[in-house]
Amino acid sequence: MREEAWQDYLDCVGELLVSPQVQAMRDIRHHPGVSCYEHSVFVSYTAFRLAGKWGGDRRAAARGGLLHDLYLYDPKSLPSYRQCFAHPIAALRNAADLCGGLEPAEADAIRAHMWPMARHMPHCREAAAVCLADKLCATAEVLGFWRSARLRRMALAMRPAAVHIR
Repeated sequence: MREEAWQDYLDCVGELLVSPQVQAMRDIRHHPGVSCYEHSVFVSYTAFRLAGKWGGDRRAAARGGLLHDLYLYDPKSLPSYRQCFAHPIAALRNAADLCGGLEPAEADAIRAHMWPMARHMPHCREAAAVCLADKLCATAEVLGFWRSARLRRMALAMRPAAVHIR
């Protein structure tokens, strides 16, 4: 990973990364051995890169990816089949509250990230980038590739005092 790309990414999401709501995702288990925070940073960075390749808005993709799982409750509190459909709605509400509103592409990315399992499909490049990144990253996490990734070490090092926004 290029340091320049990482800094460009931080310029898009730095203020969100330091928010208490996003930091709270560190305490929510998502996939085996992966926190909701780690997964969201992985998806966010991957969507940021995909959107850039597809001519989309990298900032909207990065922000939508970071906030796509901002549901902030214990997922075990719901039956697993309900979690699939309920968490995008909770994440969308929490993200809008955190940001004081969302850009349409950010909202679409959060709402549609579970497609095709859920009925909302992506309607823009940024949402498609988040949707694909979510599947790719979840696969990498379940197969264990994420554990040794440099991006994981960088994501885990991201604490409020460590984020430098240009």
